[in-house]
Amino acid sequence: MEIRQLHHHDAEAYFALRLEALQTNPEAFGSSYEEEKDYPLSQIQSRLTDPAYVFGAFLENTLIGVVTLVRETKQKMSHRANIYAVYVTPLHRGKGVAKQLLQAAIEYAHTLQGIEQLYLAVVSDNISAKKLYRSFGFETYGIDQKAIKISGKYYDEELMVRFLSHS
Repeated sequence: MEIRQLHHHDAEAYFALRLEALQTNPEAFGSSYEEEKDYPLSQIQSRLTDPAYVFGAFLENTLIGVVTLVRETKQKMSHRANIYAVYVTPLHRGKGVAKQLLQAAIEYAHTLQGIEQLYLAVVSDNISAKKLYRSFGFETYGIDQKAIKISGKYYDEELMVRFLSHS
C-alpha cells in the first residue's frame, strides 16, 4: 500500500471515493451525496490544493482511503489545523489503512510552520474511529449535540484536539 498526497490529476479517483463515502457513511460528513454529486471536476481539483492537503491510500493503483488536513487561514487561528473526511472503503477497513492515513496527515502537520494544534470531529457512536484518534493522542474537549440530522435522526459529534510538540 502506498500513502501519498493527492494532486489535481487524482481528482476523478478522489471524487468517486468521496461520493462513495457520502453514500456509505452519510452520518460521518457534514455534506451529502445529493449536494456534491454534480460538482464539476474543477471544484474537486481545487479541494486538493493549499490550504487543504489530501492524503490517499492506494492499493494496486486504486484509491481506497483518504484524509484531509486543512490549515486555518485566519491570522489569529493560524496555529491550528483540522482533520476532515477520514474514509476507508468498507472492504479495506480494520487493516490499518486509516491509521497510516492519519499518521501521514499528522506528520505533514508537523512540517507546517506554526501549527500547534489539530482538531477533528467524530460521530459519537463511531467507537472504532474514536479509538483510533485517541491512540494518536486526540482528546475529547466537547460534545456537539445533534450536530448532524439525517432523515429525522440526530447524531452527536465529539470534538477532539491534539496538541503538537515541536521539540
